[in-house]
Amino acid sequence: MSLLLLITAVVLPLTTFARSVDLEGRQAGNTITVNLDQKYQTIDGFGCSEAFQRAVQMSKLTKEQQQYTLDLLFSTTKGAGLSILRNGIGSSPDMSSDHMVSIQPKSPGGPSSAPNYVWDGSDNKQLWVSQEAAKRGVKTFYANAWSAPGYMKTNGNDANGGTLCGVSGASCSSGDWKQAYADYLVQYIKYYLESNVTITHLGFVNEPDLTTSYASMRFSGSQAADFIKVLHPTLEKANLSSVGINCCDTEGWGSQASMLGQLSSVDDLISTITAHSYTSSPGSPMSTRHRVWQTEAADLNGQWQGGWYSGGGAGDGMTWANNIYTAIVNANASGYLYWIGAQTGTTNSKLIRLDGDTVSPSKRLWAFGQWSRFVRPGAVRVGVQGASSGLRTAAFQNVDGSVAVQFINSGASAAGVQVKVSGFNSSTAAAFVTDDSHDISDLTVSLSDGTAVVSVPARAMITIVLKQEEAASA
Repeated sequence: MSLLLLITAVVLPLTTFARSVDLEGRQAGNTITVNLDQKYQTIDGFGCSEAFQRAVQMSKLTKEQQQYTLDLLFSTTKGAGLSILRNGIGSSPDMSSDHMVSIQPKSPGGPSSAPNYVWDGSDNKQLWVSQEAAKRGVKTFYANAWSAPGYMKTNGNDANGGTLCGVSGASCSSGDWKQAYADYLVQYIKYYLESNVTITHLGFVNEPDLTTSYASMRFSGSQAADFIKVLHPTLEKANLSSVGINCCDTEGWGSQASMLGQLSSVDDLISTITAHSYTSSPGSPMSTRHRVWQTEAADLNGQWQGGWYSGGGAGDGMTWANNIYTAIVNANASGYLYWIGAQTGTTNSKLIRLDGDTVSPSKRLWAFGQWSRFVRPGAVRVGVQGASSGLRTAAFQNVDGSVAVQFINSGASAAGVQVKVSGFNSSTAAAFVTDDSHDISDLTVSLSDGTAVVSVPARAMITIVLKQEEAASA
C-alpha cells in the first residue's frame, strides 16, 4: 500500500470506509492488510430470543437434547457461541396461546396502589435458558417488554396496540401509570438478580409503530422520551444505574432513524438504539453517538430449510452471513440478533428446528457462529485495505488481542488470499469455514513472516484468527 493511500485511509470519515471495502478489494488484488489503528465501532455481540414460550418448547426436550440445543446456541466450541439473549418481559394475565405471563397479572387497583407482584421462578422458562446461557459465558441479557399490562394502557388490553397511560397524548380515567410501569420493569430485573442473572439492558416497548393481535403497545418518539424521564431515575433509585435503557425496537431500521430526533431530550439517558429489519434493513449508519443493535430479523414466511445456499433465498445461511456483514460493516451495528433461537414449527423463523426430540440446526445458525464465535463482546472493528474481487471482508481485534478476519465468497470459484496485520507479529493462524458441507470446520491456512495464506472456497464464509506471540503463550 502506498503512503498516500494509508494516509487517506486514516483521515477519511468512518462511513466512507464502511462502504468502500469491496471497491478497495477490486483495486488491490489478493492481499489484504488489516490496519489496527483504523478503528470503528465496538461490538457487543450476536444473539437471539426464546420469548413467547419458545423456551417452554425447548424445556420439553429430553435433558440430553436440551443441553445439545443450548450448546448449539451458546457454546463457543460446540455451537454458534451467541453472546446476547433477548428475553420478553411478560404483560399477559396468563400463559394461554403462547402468552408471556406478567409478574403482576391483576391490576393493583390504580397506579398509586401497592403492587401485588407474582413471581413463579420461571418467567415462561426464560430464566432457565438465561441461567444455562450464563453457564456458557453469556453476559449480555436484554430484557424487552412488548407491552405494559393492559390495565396500564389506553385500550385496557396488553394486545392490539394502545398506549401507556400518562405519556403525552394518552390520558386515562384510571390515572398516570408511568411510574407504576417503571417500578414494574425494575421489579422484573430484581427477580432475575435474585436468581443470579444480571440484566444488562432494558427495553420498555417493542415495535411501537405496529398494532398486532398479540402483546403490542404504540409509542411515538416523544412518548418514549416521556417514559424514559421516569424510568431512568427509577433505575438509579433501585441501584440499577448499570442497566442500560434501550430504545425503541421499531419494525425497521429506517423507522428508528426517523425517531431519533424525538429522543433528543433524553439522549443522555439512553444506552443503546435498537431496531428491527422487517420494514427496512440496516444499510447505513444512524445519526447517533450511541451503539446501535439490530435486535430482530428472520425469514418469517419461508418454509423450513436448513441449507447454506440455494440461489440466495431468504432462508439461506449465506444470505444471513451477508445480512450480518451489511449491518456490521455498512451500518456500523454493534449487535445483531435473529428472532428465535430454537422453536417448533415449519418456518424459517428460528435458527434451530425442534420436532419432538429431534433437534435440527440450520445453516443460518452456523452463519451467525462465523461471526459470534470469533468476534467476541468488546471487539473493535478495524480497517482492511485490499481484497480479492468478489470477496466481502471485515476485521476485528478482540479484547484478548487476537484478530479475526472474515471473508464471504459469493462467487462460484475459490479465491486465494493473503492476510497480514500492520504492526502485528502474527505467530499463529487458524481458519474455519462454513458452506454446504462444513459447519465452522477447520480450514487449511499457512503462516509465513506474519502473513496468512488461505483459499476461500466458492460460496462460503471463512474466518481467520491471528494471534501474536504474547497472546499465543498467554
